[in-house]
Amino acid sequence: MAEQTEIRTTERAPAPPPAPPAKPDSAVIRDALGVGIAVGLSGFAFGVTSAGAGLGLLQTCALSLLVFTGASQFALVGALAAGGNPFTAAAGAFFLGARNAFYGLRLSAVLGYRARVRPFAAHWVIDETSAVTLAQPDRRSARLGFTVTGLTLYVLWNLTTLVGALGAGALGDTDAWGLDAAGPAVFLALLAPMVKDTVERVAAGLAVVLVMVTLPLLPTGVPVLVAALAAPAVLLVQGRRERATGAEETPRTPRAGTAAPHAPGDQAEELRHTTEEDRA
Repeated sequence: MAEQTEIRTTERAPAPPPAPPAKPDSAVIRDALGVGIAVGLSGFAFGVTSAGAGLGLLQTCALSLLVFTGASQFALVGALAAGGNPFTAAAGAFFLGARNAFYGLRLSAVLGYRARVRPFAAHWVIDETSAVTLAQPDRRSARLGFTVTGLTLYVLWNLTTLVGALGAGALGDTDAWGLDAAGPAVFLALLAPMVKDTVERVAAGLAVVLVMVTLPLLPTGVPVLVAALAAPAVLLVQGRRERATGAEETPRTPRAGTAAPHAPGDQAEELRHTTEEDRA
């Protein structure tokens, strides 16, 4: 009687990756203060630009207190200064600020705040606090980094906005100083390290092309809305390519009554079993 050989394959589960080492509080505070102070001082540029665009002191300070997202604030006053429609300017600022909602989805899981704290924390969910928080190895460091960055940046941003709005008259022609470029420059400096893979680079490049092409043709503020279409367009193309690649790699289902093709390893194993049965 032929001896049936049972082949058992034991596969070990991969070991979990080692936990990242804890980060000292002093290092977290140092990094958070560096980001908060560096970006918070650029509120002066926003105050000057807003006053130069014709907004009053209360309007300028209210934007920093309530909106508190530099890119949207600069986009709004820039569109108004260029003679753009207020609704179009507000729409462009809204779409720029909408990215913070996606930051919030990620930070909500990382920070783990209770429900009553989240509405207050949500006001500080911006590029800078997200960058510092997501760079921390654990929840404790993430909360510390988020709090120090948000508090430092919020206080400094509003103080320097007030100083800039009050001192705009002493500077004379604010356009000659080029201070309106400070906010976008800071935003690009924070965004550049996050653009890592090919899809992100293509989306960023397409957005730049859309802005450059539509800027001389469309009203002020509209090119920003058009550039926002770059991300879904690139993701749509990527999704179609992945589906097409997956369909090509899926093995065909054998017809009824037809044996499935054997892999080279399976053929060798079958030959070894046949030899053992013959010997028995």
